[in-house]
Amino acid sequence: MRIDRDSAIPARQQVRAALVTRIASGALAVGDPLPSVRELAERARLAPMTVTRVYADLKASGLVEARAGAGTFVSESALSRLGATGGGGLWASIDRLVAEAASHGLGMADLLSLVAARDPAPAPAPRVVMVGLFAEATRSYAARVGAQTGLAPESIALLDEAPDEAELARRLAEADLVLTFANLHDRLAGVVADPDRIVTLRFIPAEATRTALAALDPMARLVAVSRFEDFLPILTLGVRRFAAHVRSVTPRVQGAADLPALLARADVVVMSTGAEAAAEAARPGATFIEYRHVPDPGDIDRLVAPRLGLPVPDSRKEAS
Repeated sequence: MRIDRDSAIPARQQVRAALVTRIASGALAVGDPLPSVRELAERARLAPMTVTRVYADLKASGLVEARAGAGTFVSESALSRLGATGGGGLWASIDRLVAEAASHGLGMADLLSLVAARDPAPAPAPRVVMVGLFAEATRSYAARVGAQTGLAPESIALLDEAPDEAELARRLAEADLVLTFANLHDRLAGVVADPDRIVTLRFIPAEATRTALAALDPMARLVAVSRFEDFLPILTLGVRRFAAHVRSVTPRVQGAADLPALLARADVVVMSTGAEAAAEAARPGATFIEYRHVPDPGDIDRLVAPRLGLPVPDSRKEAS
Protein backbone atom coordinates (compact mmCIF):
# COMPACT_ATOMS: atom_id res chain seq x y z
CA MET A 1 0.00 0.00 0.00
CA ARG A 2 1.53 3.26 -1.12
CA ILE A 3 0.59 6.62 0.35
CA ASP A 4 0.84 9.74 -1.78
CA ARG A 5 2.54 12.19 0.57
CA ASP A 6 1.94 15.07 -1.83
CA SER A 7 -1.83 14.50 -2.09
CA ALA A 8 -4.30 16.88 -0.49
CA ILE A 9 -6.12 13.78 0.78
CA PRO A 10 -4.93 12.86 4.29
CA ALA A 11 -3.01 9.59 4.63
CA ARG A 12 -5.68 8.17 6.92
CA GLN A 13 -8.34 8.69 4.23
CA GLN A 14 -6.07 7.16 1.60
CA VAL A 15 -5.65 3.99 3.68
CA ARG A 16 -9.38 3.76 4.28
CA ALA A 17 -10.11 4.31 0.58
CA ALA A 18 -7.62 1.60 -0.41
CA LEU A 19 -9.21 -0.96 1.90
CA VAL A 20 -12.75 0.00 0.88
CA THR A 21 -11.77 -0.35 -2.77
CA ARG A 22 -10.38 -3.84 -2.17
CA ILE A 23 -13.57 -4.90 -0.43
CA ALA A 24 -15.77 -3.37 -3.12
CA SER A 25 -13.73 -4.94 -5.92
CA GLY A 26 -13.79 -8.42 -4.39
CA ALA A 27 -10.04 -8.49 -3.71
CA LEU A 28 -11.01 -8.83 -0.06
CA ALA A 29 -14.04 -11.08 0.34
CA VAL A 30 -16.27 -11.75 3.34
CA GLY A 31 -14.25 -13.58 5.99
CA ASP A 32 -10.86 -12.55 4.60
CA PRO A 33 -8.42 -11.20 7.20
CA LEU A 34 -6.99 -7.71 7.09
CA PRO A 35 -3.31 -7.18 7.90
CA SER A 36 -2.54 -6.56 11.53
CA VAL A 37 -2.31 -2.94 12.62
CA ARG A 38 1.46 -3.19 12.94
CA GLU A 39 1.89 -4.90 9.56
CA LEU A 40 -0.21 -2.36 7.68
CA ALA A 41 1.45 0.55 9.50
CA GLU A 42 4.86 -0.74 8.38
CA ARG A 43 3.70 -1.24 4.79
CA ALA A 44 2.22 2.25 4.55
CA ARG A 45 4.93 3.85 6.72
CA LEU A 46 2.34 5.29 9.09
CA ALA A 47 1.93 5.48 12.82
CA PRO A 48 0.09 2.44 14.21
CA MET A 49 -2.44 4.80 15.82
CA THR A 50 -3.46 6.01 12.33
CA VAL A 51 -4.18 2.46 11.19
CA THR A 52 -6.01 1.72 14.44
CA ARG A 53 -8.32 4.67 13.75
CA VAL A 54 -8.92 3.47 10.19
CA TYR A 55 -9.87 0.01 11.43
CA ALA A 56 -12.15 1.50 14.09
CA ASP A 57 -13.87 3.56 11.39
CA LEU A 58 -14.32 0.53 9.13
CA LYS A 59 -15.73 -1.43 12.05
CA ALA A 60 -18.17 1.38 12.91
CA SER A 61 -19.29 1.38 9.26
CA GLY A 62 -19.99 -2.36 9.40
CA LEU A 63 -17.34 -3.23 6.81
CA VAL A 64 -15.11 -5.28 9.10
CA GLU A 65 -15.36 -7.11 12.39
CA ALA A 66 -12.77 -7.71 15.08
CA ARG A 67 -12.45 -11.22 16.51
CA ALA A 68 -10.78 -11.45 19.87
CA GLY A 69 -7.39 -13.08 19.56
CA ALA A 70 -7.78 -13.66 15.81
CA GLY A 71 -7.64 -10.26 14.11
CA THR A 72 -9.84 -8.14 11.86
CA PHE A 73 -11.95 -9.68 9.09
CA VAL A 74 -14.18 -8.46 6.25
CA SER A 75 -17.85 -8.66 7.22
CA GLU A 76 -21.07 -8.91 5.21
CA SER A 77 -22.06 -5.48 3.83
CA ALA A 78 -23.30 -3.74 0.72
CA LEU A 79 -19.68 -3.22 -0.36
CA SER A 80 -18.72 -6.87 0.07
CA ARG A 81 -21.82 -7.89 -1.89
CA LEU A 82 -20.76 -5.45 -4.60
CA GLY A 83 -17.37 -7.12 -4.72
CA ALA A 84 -18.91 -10.58 -4.91
CA THR A 85 -21.03 -9.61 -7.93
CA GLY A 86 -18.33 -7.72 -9.81
CA GLY A 87 -19.99 -4.35 -9.41
CA GLY A 88 -21.91 -4.33 -12.67
CA GLY A 89 -21.30 -1.02 -14.41
CA LEU A 90 -20.37 0.90 -11.26
CA TRP A 91 -16.61 0.78 -11.81
CA ALA A 92 -16.94 1.99 -15.38
CA SER A 93 -19.14 4.84 -14.17
CA ILE A 94 -16.55 5.81 -11.56
CA ASP A 95 -13.78 5.74 -14.17
CA ARG A 96 -15.82 8.02 -16.43
CA LEU A 97 -16.50 10.40 -13.53
CA VAL A 98 -12.79 10.61 -12.62
CA ALA A 99 -11.85 11.20 -16.27
CA GLU A 100 -14.52 13.88 -16.63
CA ALA A 101 -13.28 15.63 -13.48
CA ALA A 102 -9.71 15.52 -14.78
CA SER A 103 -10.81 17.08 -18.05
CA HIS A 104 -11.99 20.08 -16.04
CA GLY A 105 -8.71 20.29 -14.18
CA LEU A 106 -10.10 18.86 -10.95
CA GLY A 107 -7.99 16.70 -8.68
CA MET A 108 -9.22 13.77 -6.64
CA ALA A 109 -9.65 15.89 -3.51
CA ASP A 110 -11.82 18.33 -5.47
CA LEU A 111 -13.91 15.49 -6.86
CA LEU A 112 -14.41 13.96 -3.42
CA SER A 113 -15.53 17.32 -2.09
CA LEU A 114 -18.07 17.68 -4.89
CA VAL A 115 -19.40 14.17 -4.36
CA ALA A 116 -19.66 14.69 -0.60
CA ALA A 117 -21.59 17.92 -1.12
CA ARG A 118 -24.22 16.33 -3.34
CA ASP A 119 -27.56 15.38 -1.85
CA PRO A 120 -27.97 11.73 -2.81
CA ALA A 121 -31.03 10.98 -4.85
CA PRO A 122 -33.42 8.76 -2.93
CA ALA A 123 -32.87 5.16 -3.85
CA PRO A 124 -35.83 3.60 -5.63
CA ALA A 125 -37.88 1.29 -3.48
CA PRO A 126 -37.01 -2.37 -4.03
CA ARG A 127 -39.36 -4.12 -6.43
CA VAL A 128 -40.84 -7.18 -4.80
CA VAL A 129 -43.24 -9.57 -6.54
CA MET A 130 -45.39 -12.13 -4.76
CA VAL A 131 -46.27 -15.14 -6.93
CA GLY A 132 -49.15 -17.42 -6.00
CA LEU A 133 -51.99 -19.26 -7.69
CA PHE A 134 -55.21 -17.37 -7.00
CA ALA A 135 -55.54 -13.63 -7.54
CA GLU A 136 -57.39 -12.67 -4.36
CA ALA A 137 -55.25 -14.81 -2.11
CA THR A 138 -51.98 -13.66 -3.73
CA ARG A 139 -52.96 -10.01 -3.31
CA SER A 140 -53.60 -10.68 0.36
CA TYR A 141 -50.14 -12.28 0.74
CA ALA A 142 -48.54 -9.27 -0.95
CA ALA A 143 -50.47 -6.92 1.33
CA ARG A 144 -49.27 -8.83 4.39
CA VAL A 145 -45.64 -8.56 3.27
CA GLY A 146 -46.19 -4.88 2.52
CA ALA A 147 -47.65 -4.20 5.96
CA GLN A 148 -44.58 -5.73 7.61
CA THR A 149 -41.89 -4.22 5.36
CA GLY A 150 -43.39 -0.87 4.36
CA LEU A 151 -43.07 -1.80 0.68
CA ALA A 152 -45.76 -2.31 -1.95
CA PRO A 153 -45.22 -5.78 -3.43
CA GLU A 154 -46.85 -6.63 -6.73
CA SER A 155 -48.73 -9.89 -7.17
CA ILE A 156 -48.96 -12.49 -9.94
CA ALA A 157 -51.55 -15.27 -9.79
CA LEU A 158 -50.37 -18.14 -11.96
CA LEU A 159 -53.74 -19.88 -12.10
CA ASP A 160 -56.15 -16.97 -12.43
CA GLU A 161 -53.94 -14.85 -14.70
CA ALA A 162 -52.39 -17.83 -16.54
CA PRO A 163 -49.34 -16.00 -17.95
CA ASP A 164 -47.24 -17.94 -20.42
CA GLU A 165 -43.54 -18.42 -19.68
CA ALA A 166 -42.45 -15.42 -21.78
CA GLU A 167 -44.95 -13.10 -20.09
CA LEU A 168 -44.00 -14.42 -16.66
CA ALA A 169 -40.30 -13.92 -17.37
CA ARG A 170 -40.96 -10.36 -18.53
CA ARG A 171 -42.93 -9.47 -15.41
CA LEU A 172 -40.29 -10.92 -13.12
CA ALA A 173 -37.24 -9.58 -14.99
CA GLU A 174 -36.84 -6.38 -12.97
CA ALA A 175 -37.85 -7.75 -9.59
CA ASP A 176 -35.31 -7.44 -6.80
CA LEU A 177 -36.99 -10.32 -4.99
CA VAL A 178 -39.58 -12.88 -6.02
CA LEU A 179 -41.54 -14.33 -3.10
CA THR A 180 -43.46 -17.57 -3.47
CA PHE A 181 -44.38 -21.00 -2.11
CA ALA A 182 -41.82 -23.79 -1.98
CA ASN A 183 -43.86 -25.86 -4.44
CA LEU A 184 -43.71 -23.08 -7.06
CA HIS A 185 -39.97 -22.49 -6.79
CA ASP A 186 -38.89 -24.84 -9.58
CA ARG A 187 -41.28 -23.33 -12.12
CA LEU A 188 -40.11 -19.81 -11.34
CA ALA A 189 -36.47 -20.85 -11.37
CA GLY A 190 -36.96 -21.83 -14.98
CA VAL A 191 -37.95 -18.29 -16.02
CA VAL A 192 -36.02 -16.01 -13.64
CA ALA A 193 -32.54 -15.20 -14.89
CA ASP A 194 -31.07 -15.22 -11.38
CA PRO A 195 -32.79 -17.91 -9.28
CA ASP A 196 -31.08 -16.51 -6.18
CA ARG A 197 -33.66 -13.72 -6.31
CA ILE A 198 -36.40 -16.25 -5.53
CA VAL A 199 -37.28 -16.52 -1.84
CA THR A 200 -39.58 -19.31 -0.75
CA LEU A 201 -41.63 -18.46 2.31
CA ARG A 202 -43.42 -20.67 4.77
CA PHE A 203 -47.11 -19.96 5.06
CA ILE A 204 -49.12 -20.37 8.23
CA PRO A 205 -52.88 -20.34 8.74
CA ALA A 206 -54.40 -16.88 9.13
CA GLU A 207 -55.51 -15.87 12.61
CA ALA A 208 -59.15 -16.84 12.03
CA THR A 209 -58.06 -20.23 10.70
CA ARG A 210 -55.67 -20.81 13.60
CA THR A 211 -58.42 -19.95 16.07
CA ALA A 212 -60.86 -22.34 14.40
CA LEU A 213 -58.32 -25.16 14.33
CA ALA A 214 -57.36 -24.66 17.97
CA ALA A 215 -61.01 -24.87 19.06
CA LEU A 216 -61.69 -28.26 17.46
CA ASP A 217 -62.76 -31.30 19.47
CA PRO A 218 -59.72 -33.60 19.94
CA MET A 219 -61.88 -36.58 18.92
CA ALA A 220 -63.11 -34.99 15.70
CA ARG A 221 -62.46 -36.80 12.43
CA LEU A 222 -60.76 -34.17 10.27
CA VAL A 223 -60.25 -34.33 6.53
CA ALA A 224 -57.97 -31.74 4.91
CA VAL A 225 -58.59 -31.24 1.19
CA SER A 226 -56.23 -29.54 -1.25
CA ARG A 227 -57.00 -28.75 -4.86
CA PHE A 228 -53.38 -29.39 -5.81
CA GLU A 229 -51.26 -32.35 -4.81
CA ASP A 230 -48.07 -30.30 -4.37
CA PHE A 231 -49.82 -28.01 -1.88
CA LEU A 232 -51.13 -30.90 0.21
CA PRO A 233 -47.95 -31.18 2.38
CA ILE A 234 -48.15 -27.46 3.21
CA LEU A 235 -51.83 -27.75 4.12
CA THR A 236 -51.21 -30.88 6.20
CA LEU A 237 -48.29 -29.29 8.07
CA GLY A 238 -50.37 -26.23 8.95
CA VAL A 239 -53.31 -28.29 10.17
CA ARG A 240 -51.13 -30.56 12.29
CA ARG A 241 -49.28 -27.59 13.74
CA PHE A 242 -52.32 -25.65 14.88
CA ALA A 243 -54.64 -28.59 15.55
CA ALA A 244 -52.02 -30.83 17.12
CA HIS A 245 -54.56 -32.04 19.67
CA VAL A 246 -56.80 -33.57 16.98
CA ARG A 247 -55.98 -37.25 16.68
CA SER A 248 -57.56 -38.06 13.31
CA VAL A 249 -56.24 -35.90 10.45
CA THR A 250 -56.57 -37.31 6.94
CA PRO A 251 -55.13 -35.25 4.07
CA ARG A 252 -56.41 -35.81 0.56
CA VAL A 253 -56.11 -34.10 -2.78
CA GLN A 254 -59.36 -33.14 -4.48
CA GLY A 255 -60.35 -35.94 -6.84
CA ALA A 256 -58.94 -38.77 -4.74
CA ALA A 257 -61.02 -41.93 -5.19
CA ASP A 258 -61.75 -42.37 -1.49
CA LEU A 259 -62.43 -38.71 -0.77
CA PRO A 260 -66.27 -38.92 -1.01
CA ALA A 261 -66.35 -41.74 1.56
CA LEU A 262 -64.00 -39.85 3.87
CA LEU A 263 -66.06 -36.66 3.60
CA ALA A 264 -69.26 -38.57 4.34
CA ARG A 265 -67.83 -39.57 7.74
CA ALA A 266 -65.84 -36.41 8.52
CA ASP A 267 -66.72 -34.19 11.47
CA VAL A 268 -64.48 -31.37 10.19
CA VAL A 269 -63.49 -30.49 6.63
CA VAL A 270 -60.55 -28.11 6.12
CA MET A 271 -60.47 -26.80 2.56
CA SER A 272 -57.64 -24.96 0.85
CA THR A 273 -58.42 -22.16 -1.59
CA GLY A 274 -59.92 -23.71 -4.71
CA ALA A 275 -61.14 -26.87 -2.97
CA GLU A 276 -64.49 -25.49 -1.79
CA ALA A 277 -66.35 -28.20 -3.71
CA ALA A 278 -65.44 -30.60 -0.90
CA ALA A 279 -68.18 -29.01 1.21
CA GLU A 280 -70.83 -30.32 -1.17
CA ALA A 281 -69.91 -33.95 -0.50
CA ALA A 282 -69.56 -33.63 3.27
CA ARG A 283 -72.17 -34.99 5.64
CA PRO A 284 -74.82 -32.66 7.10
CA GLY A 285 -73.69 -31.03 10.32
CA ALA A 286 -69.97 -31.18 9.52
CA THR A 287 -67.80 -28.18 10.42
CA PHE A 288 -66.17 -26.41 7.48
CA ILE A 289 -62.96 -24.40 7.80
CA GLU A 290 -61.54 -22.51 4.86
CA TYR A 291 -57.78 -22.72 5.17
CA ARG A 292 -56.71 -19.12 4.62
CA HIS A 293 -53.04 -18.59 5.20
CA VAL A 294 -50.49 -15.79 5.41
CA PRO A 295 -46.73 -15.56 4.93
CA ASP A 296 -44.91 -16.50 8.13
CA PRO A 297 -43.90 -13.16 9.75
CA GLY A 298 -40.69 -14.78 10.99
CA ASP A 299 -39.68 -15.63 7.42
CA ILE A 300 -40.33 -12.06 6.30
CA ASP A 301 -37.99 -10.78 9.02
CA ARG A 302 -35.42 -13.52 8.51
CA LEU A 303 -35.39 -13.96 4.72
CA VAL A 304 -36.89 -10.86 3.12
CA ALA A 305 -35.86 -7.86 5.24
CA PRO A 306 -32.09 -8.59 5.20
CA ARG A 307 -32.06 -9.14 1.43
CA LEU A 308 -33.62 -5.71 0.95
CA GLY A 309 -31.56 -3.93 3.59
CA LEU A 310 -34.63 -3.30 5.73
CA PRO A 311 -34.39 -2.95 9.51
CA VAL A 312 -36.05 -5.50 11.77
CA PRO A 313 -37.61 -4.02 14.92
CA ASP A 314 -35.72 -5.00 18.08
CA SER A 315 -38.87 -6.53 19.56
CA ARG A 316 -39.11 -9.00 16.69
CA LYS A 317 -35.37 -9.73 16.81
CA GLU A 318 -35.72 -10.69 20.44
CA ALA A 319 -38.83 -12.77 19.75
CA SER A 320 -37.08 -14.71 17.02
